[in-house]
Amino acid sequence: MMNWTTPPYLLDGRASVRRVMLQVLVGLLPGIAAYVWLVGPSIVLQLALATLSALAGEALMLRLRGKPLSLFLGDGSAIVTAWLIALTFPPLAPWWLVVVGTLFAIVVAKHLYGGLGQNPFNPAMVAFAACIVSFPALMSQWPALGLKLTFAEQLSIIAGLAPRVDVMSGATPLDAIKTALKLGAGTVDVPTLLATQDVFGNFAGRGWEWVTTGYLLGGLWLWQRRIITWHAPLGFVCGLSLLAGALWLWNPQGFASPLFHLFSGGAMLGAFFIVTDPVSGCTTSRGKLSFGFLAGLLAYTIRVFGGYPDGVAFAVLLMNLCVPLIDMYTQPPIFGMKNER
Repeated sequence: MMNWTTPPYLLDGRASVRRVMLQVLVGLLPGIAAYVWLVGPSIVLQLALATLSALAGEALMLRLRGKPLSLFLGDGSAIVTAWLIALTFPPLAPWWLVVVGTLFAIVVAKHLYGGLGQNPFNPAMVAFAACIVSFPALMSQWPALGLKLTFAEQLSIIAGLAPRVDVMSGATPLDAIKTALKLGAGTVDVPTLLATQDVFGNFAGRGWEWVTTGYLLGGLWLWQRRIITWHAPLGFVCGLSLLAGALWLWNPQGFASPLFHLFSGGAMLGAFFIVTDPVSGCTTSRGKLSFGFLAGLLAYTIRVFGGYPDGVAFAVLLMNLCVPLIDMYTQPPIFGMKNER
């Protein structure tokens, strides 16, 4: 909001970076609350580790670049990146993996490109992609369904004081359905899997349905607060649902329904908190819609036909490359001039 009463027409504070980032963090809280209920307090520890690492990396780079610490360190952008990294990494990942991923996002993906507002790629998704390529085994160790650990036991695993045994790792719903269909080679169908395996709930992953619902509620709250627009989230949901729905109608035994894909993996987190990034995403309304739609198509293609259980991170990074082209072809004509394209 602009104050037009007196010069110099400065921002009144309601649209500052700090206030926007704070509201994004608040929007993540419903999903985090469901996450804590599902896996325990380990995710809070990972959020704290990522936050401290992000602030330390941010302070170091600001000092090296000669920027004022108080101005940029308190804008909240580093904390938002840290939280997105912690929420996309396994909750029992070793502490150093979260620290390395967060520092890579802040130092390499953000500050080496010029800092806030200059990075062409989403820093959190760069960290996820770099770590899942470099440490695929650790990035695949999600807690087994029904595994009950005390906070002390979770802390020991994260700190590396307790051995990481196989019973602590379980397949995610996306990984479970892909592996079962691949091993079954046509003898196992999706409806049977969803009805017989404990990892699946009513329409997606058991328990994870509530986590993604929390992200959905938080994202809708951000839209209601006008922190984000509807274009990119709607485009992402439509792109993912369109391809998932077409293949599901064509072969319901070999493909899961759109509802399953929307409430599994990082779909809702990606739709409302990742593709809406104003720096690495498109700026025009039509561009945001196109960006989200194509990212949804790519995410589904990678998670179903690719080598990774979820494709949101890689889809977003690939679309980040296309942002200048999309913006160029979706710019509205200048007022009073005819659009010659």
